[in-house]
Amino acid sequence: MTSTRNGKRLNSATLLLTGLLCALSPGLATAVEAPQPRNPAVGSYLAGRFAQHQDDWSAAALYMARALAADPDDPLLLGRTFLLKLGEGRLDVALDLGARVVQSDPDSMIALALLAADGLASARLSDAEAHAARIPADGLGKFVGPLLKAWLAQARGQTDAALNALTPLSKIEGFTALYNLHAGLILDLAGRTDQAALRYGAVTESAAPLRVVQIVGNFMERTGRTADARKLYDTFRAGTADDLMIDATNEGMSAGPTMARTVRDSRDGLAEAMFDLASALHHENIHDTALLFGRIALHLRADQPLARLMIGDILTARDHHDDALAEYEQLFKNPIIGWSARLRATDSLARLDRTDEAITTLKTLTQEHPERTDALIRLGDLYRVAKRYPESAEAYSAAISRTAKPTERMWPLYYARAMAYEKAGRWPDTEADLKAALALKPDEPTLLNHLGYSWIERGENLQTAKGMVERAVALQPRDGYIMDSLGWALYSLGDFAGAVEKLERAVELKPLDPTINDHLGDAYWRVGRRTEARFQWTRALRLAEEEEQKASIQAKLEKGLPDSARAASAKP
Repeated sequence: MTSTRNGKRLNSATLLLTGLLCALSPGLATAVEAPQPRNPAVGSYLAGRFAQHQDDWSAAALYMARALAADPDDPLLLGRTFLLKLGEGRLDVALDLGARVVQSDPDSMIALALLAADGLASARLSDAEAHAARIPADGLGKFVGPLLKAWLAQARGQTDAALNALTPLSKIEGFTALYNLHAGLILDLAGRTDQAALRYGAVTESAAPLRVVQIVGNFMERTGRTADARKLYDTFRAGTADDLMIDATNEGMSAGPTMARTVRDSRDGLAEAMFDLASALHHENIHDTALLFGRIALHLRADQPLARLMIGDILTARDHHDDALAEYEQLFKNPIIGWSARLRATDSLARLDRTDEAITTLKTLTQEHPERTDALIRLGDLYRVAKRYPESAEAYSAAISRTAKPTERMWPLYYARAMAYEKAGRWPDTEADLKAALALKPDEPTLLNHLGYSWIERGENLQTAKGMVERAVALQPRDGYIMDSLGWALYSLGDFAGAVEKLERAVELKPLDPTINDHLGDAYWRVGRRTEARFQWTRALRLAEEEEQKASIQAKLEKGLPDSARAASAKP
């Protein structure tokens, strides 16, 4: 059986690599658990809690605000409503609520961070410093506090004090890159160019994410280090599939000293700090807190495209596709990430049942950059989800034709086209693409399993197929689908006792899959365990969704399996 498990790409170049999960205060990752409120608006409170559990923050914020209006002094309702409004992007309301929150909860780190950031944005440095001074020294506060205090000191022109405030980050394992980046930014703004170059050089010694490349490359160009900037951009380009981002970043290299700073002042610097924290949290899948810091970053600097893109991605992951689309649309004209934003927007359009709009957009994108394959691949994916398999295969074929020579990283593209061909009933083309994908990635369990199982189902190349799924099992022994394929290979070769052993293991790994239970029923029947066979078939029938499979299982429950030459010669 074909495995449906998907891998996840991890960004190893994020600034904050270790320790972040342990540092999080439990109350920041999600709104705190609260007992039943003692007010007459219990219905609104319960509705808000339900909406939040359904990940509908807009509705949750609405209902919590109603409950808070009925009991404005309840600190738990106040704190929860504040977090919801901030996550929703209602900064006007969040600022008012945050001021009330810190009166009842002086250690509310998110509220203090927002108020300190707003103080800097509004040129109320004394207020900002007072809030920053109250940031707790533990949990996430041990990262937020130094960043806030450093940038507030720099806002007063106190560079040495700013660097001293930032120093604690340099002593935390995994946070050296963050320290070097912001020390470099502070030194750069203070005109200490040589010292800034040392810090920037330290942060780019290893692979750096796009934002770091933009900041350091901008510094290099402004200070006449053009060759270093070119090398930095080329290194980034070699490690990313998205050339457009870096091409747009370095296309103005001739500007030299007249180039505008990426980070113009302390307000921008703090915005970068809040985005860095948000990005790190996002990569650690702590999306709620990442959203909150992303909102603070945008409050400080609205023209922060990577922060807005991240917020759109978080909203997409939470199935808030209307809101995500609104974020992406603000980035469409951005020369650096506009392409990525438009691609992401097509996913939101499709999830909103606006498939035709998504297809039109993707076709436009494929024409704008005829050398790229990403829009074509997404178009093929979209057609495949819509069960328009011939068009899906055509889009994948167009993507393949744009590549000069197939490389290992292209195996998923051949595999995707194979699945489209398979659904379209084109077995020879399916087989050819599975073989092509395996030639590029010989030890990929998904490919070994899919081609092997396909041959088993067709009664072709059974010994070869068995060897392939055995290799897949060795590579991925806890995948129930692959174990099922091996069991079914043994069954097809007449080794029913061996099939029972493997299929029982497959059912342990994937107990709710109808096909695996059906296969085990067949194997039980062949070894004479008829009662157990009927039990497995009954279970498979309850789990099955496709009518054809239901009819097949029902027939076996009524008549059993016919005798076969292999069954007659097999030993129970």
